[in-house]
Formats: sequence, structure tokens, C-alpha cells
Amino acid sequence: MPSSKSPVSRNLVILHITVFIWGFTGILGALISIDATYLVWYRVLIAFVSLYAYFVYKKIPISVSKETFLKLFFTGAIVALHWILFFQSIKSSTVSVALVSLSSLTLFTAILEPILKKQRISKLEILTGLLIISGIYMIFKFESRYSVGIICGLLSAFCASIFSIINSKQIQNRPAAIISFYELIGAWVWVSVYLLISEGFKAPVSLNPTDLAFLFILGTVCTSVAYVSGVAVMKELSAFRVALITNLEPVYGIILAFLFFGKREQMTIGFYAGALVILSTIFMFPYIKNMKRKKISK
Repeated sequence: MPSSKSPVSRNLVILHITVFIWGFTGILGALISIDATYLVWYRVLIAFVSLYAYFVYKKIPISVSKETFLKLFFTGAIVALHWILFFQSIKSSTVSVALVSLSSLTLFTAILEPILKKQRISKLEILTGLLIISGIYMIFKFESRYSVGIICGLLSAFCASIFSIINSKQIQNRPAAIISFYELIGAWVWVSVYLLISEGFKAPVSLNPTDLAFLFILGTVCTSVAYVSGVAVMKELSAFRVALITNLEPVYGIILAFLFFGKREQMTIGFYAGALVILSTIFMFPYIKNMKRKKISK
């Protein structure tokens, strides 16, 4: 009997669950006490080791061509930079500010995806991205004390846009788990090289039990599982659609931040006005695009 849900609908559900998990990632980033770069180092180490254990258990072959390996390995550098900037954004501001800043992913994807795929840039997608940026500008204006965190969040979004577009091409030819595995290895190696050059790689070995527990959850559930799922849905969904739904991450993250941190996450009215502009744009985009498609088909 055929499934009652289409592949697109099923992948949309998976993506929403994945984005909720990503929203929880921000909470863990705030709870873990170590520096953002070391946090990412431990995160990707745990993630690719757990993925490798899964491959061994399931007896899944993981060999790829040299060309594919190099592509994924170097993409891992962008993934690592995205995560470092994201966690630095959290540590320089708040979970809410970092997550809302990350919403600029939509604008970057709207511009970069057509350019890299040699397609026409949609005016509607550009308008959507610009509205989101206007919301972020409002937040920047009213939360200027968090300017470093906002800038790190914007740069993190730019990196996320690039590797999302790259992965939307890669997923057409190979399994999401394989893509994720080699990108995570690349991320770990590049972070290790950076730490070695910058400070002689003095990795903290005396992590407290709480940090270890949070890092394990971050590396397995929030990275191995969520990252593979996030890449897998790109087989049916465009990078822009993935980016658009990913903008719900601030909604989930802000709600979770209130539950975990209370008053510490309370912002100015300007912040919430900017967030409202962003979220309204996210929810209106699919409706407008659908209306436009129906009008053209008539």
C-alpha cells in the first residue's frame, strides 16, 4: 500500500523536527562552559565517531572517490566555521539574538543559490530575504550591546547558506549519512589545524561531567542525527525551502531559551518587533508563492 504522505510532505515533517533539534542546540551551546572553538572540536569528534560506529554496525560501505572526498572534506571547513561563529554568537549575546541573526540564511541563499546553479534570481525570494534583513536591522538597532553576537550570527548564516547549496547538489548522487560523515571529519581536521596553529592545541582534558553529558547529546542527537536528516531532505526540497523552514529555528529556540533561562533571555520591544517581521515573512512566503504559481498556471 502506498504511503499516505508524499516524499515532499514527509521530508517537510522531518525537516521541522530537525529544526526543533537545532533550536535546542543553542540551549546546549549556552549551557556548555568551554570556548566556542573547542566546543565545536568536541562536537564534530563525537559526531563522526558515532556515525562511523553506525556504519560499522549496519555494515554500510563508506568508500568514495578521491574527488568526492576532497569536495566533502573542504566543505567541512565551511561547516566548522559556521558552527564556531554560531556558538560564539551565543556566548557574545544570547540564544535568542544568535538564532534570529541566523535567519539571514534566507537572504544569502536567495542570492547565492541561483548564482551557483546558474538560475534566474527570483524577485520574490530576494524580497523575502530583504524583509528578513530589515527585521534583523531592527534587532541590531535596539540590541546594539550585542553587536558582536549579531555579526557572528550573520557570518554564521552566510557559511550555512554556502554549504547548504553545496549539499543540495551532493545529495543527488550519494547518501546523506556519507556526505555528513566526510564533512564532519573535514570540520574536525580543520578545527584541529586552526587550534594547533593558533595556540598549540591545548585541548581541555578535564571536562566536568555536565559538559561531557551535554557534549554527548550535542554530538549525537543534535549533530549526527539532525545533520544527516537536514542533508537528506534536500533530495526532495530546494536549498531555499530548507533555508526558509530553518528560519523557524529562532521560534523553537526562543521558546526553549525562556523555559531554560527565564529573565536572562528577555529582550527589548524592538527585538520582538524585528523578530515578528522575520517570522511573518517566513509564514507568508509559501502562501504568496503558491498564489503566484496558481496565477501563472491559469
